[in-house]
Amino acid sequence: MTLYLNLAELLGTRIEQGLYRPGDRLPSVRSLSQEHGVSLSTVQQAYRHLEDMGLASPRPKSGYFVPLGRQMPALPQISRAAQRPVEVSQWDHVLELISSSPQHDMLQLGRGRPDISGPTLKPLLRNLSRQARRQDPDVLTYGGIRGDARLREQIARLMLDSGCQLEAEDLVVTTGCHEALSAAVRAICQPGDIVAVDSPSFHGVMQALKGFGMKALELPTDPLTGINLDALEMALEQWPIKAIQLTPNCNNPLGYIMPDANKRALVALAQRFDVAIIEDDVYADLAYSYPRPRSIKSFDEDGRVLFCSSFSKTLAPGLRVGWIAPGRYLEQVVHMKYLGTGSTAQLPQLAIAEYLKDGHYEPHLRRMRAQYLRSRDLMVDWVSRYFPAGTRVSRPQGSFMLWVEMPQGFDSQKLNRALLPRKIQIAPGSIFSAAGKYRNCIRLNYAEPPSDVIEAAVKQIGATIAELIEEADLQHTQALGQWR
Repeated sequence: MTLYLNLAELLGTRIEQGLYRPGDRLPSVRSLSQEHGVSLSTVQQAYRHLEDMGLASPRPKSGYFVPLGRQMPALPQISRAAQRPVEVSQWDHVLELISSSPQHDMLQLGRGRPDISGPTLKPLLRNLSRQARRQDPDVLTYGGIRGDARLREQIARLMLDSGCQLEAEDLVVTTGCHEALSAAVRAICQPGDIVAVDSPSFHGVMQALKGFGMKALELPTDPLTGINLDALEMALEQWPIKAIQLTPNCNNPLGYIMPDANKRALVALAQRFDVAIIEDDVYADLAYSYPRPRSIKSFDEDGRVLFCSSFSKTLAPGLRVGWIAPGRYLEQVVHMKYLGTGSTAQLPQLAIAEYLKDGHYEPHLRRMRAQYLRSRDLMVDWVSRYFPAGTRVSRPQGSFMLWVEMPQGFDSQKLNRALLPRKIQIAPGSIFSAAGKYRNCIRLNYAEPPSDVIEAAVKQIGATIAELIEEADLQHTQALGQWR
């Protein structure tokens, strides 16, 4: 990401978190230049970007101020602690979301898919074509169960940015992050075991636990900092938890980045209670701030953290190439890999390895981070403008997912059904909970470049929400009248 966008994101986050309040004077151009070691023109570009976002307003000879009328929607409420582990439900609703076939006239705002239309993916497409034209028999073989060594070497280099110093032999290539997470769970847990999870949480992990006959214990999760460590400690004291699974960086669906101090404390808790940590890091390369956030794995001293990721969110989901750094559980994970897919397709592995080796990955990430940051700001603005008053919205610090919370009692499943005839799909919040909580929430995807079509869809979603709330209020009033 360019320097001015990085600085703008830092200032914007401080404004959104209330460190600078409406009417407050923002730091001077000269002081920011000195503090961050950038040029005056870079700071001025950052302020112009904040001005375009409605976060800063210039005053002649006085500097920049937070606009008096600036009001950000409230953050989603912190989830409540679960009373006990539960069996995972919601499979029917997850199946409904993932079974929808791509339709050119359907705007799918519920799926976790990146934008794949950018020019920075063209070298990857050329690599795929070139690998196929070479007619190399190796492309048609199973390949090694741990994955192609050239790709694992490139991934090990990538993981240096997350604070991890690993070798190619420490990694196993998987068929997407989903297989990495499933293999990690199966390597550690048995049917009936309890896994502690952040809440809301990725529905894929929830359904893996369901399929393996395990239970989930949902932890209270702050929309800015992640799981409540005090609640986790109490849960570890009370229940025989076998593993902790969470997405600490650019979380799905809340978008937060867990502070490093919390990550370090989490590892200390896991050591104290001797439990494993399954870290889903699939979105972390899309963090808006620089440097990229550290992984929990980077604080791991005894191999108890199983680090899972893939190229599905940063490059393209159809590649189906992910990886896992399983630490002390390497042999068990390789066994689970064998029981799952056996091996991962060779062609996309070789194409990605070449793409990484030739230096195309970082320019692509810079482009996508900048695009997603602009899209996030517009999506938040549209939701604030078109959704009913009182709507709560997350503050994603990376990736392309927005979590939106409506009043208690609202039914997002009903909203999704009402939107489908209008060729719009959203992700109902209940699928991000083991017990079907968050029925009053939705997840929206803002990966695609902003357009009038997307704005019109968000406006339609807001209008439909208002209609459903009014309809529910009317039914409630009629029911009260009959009761009286």
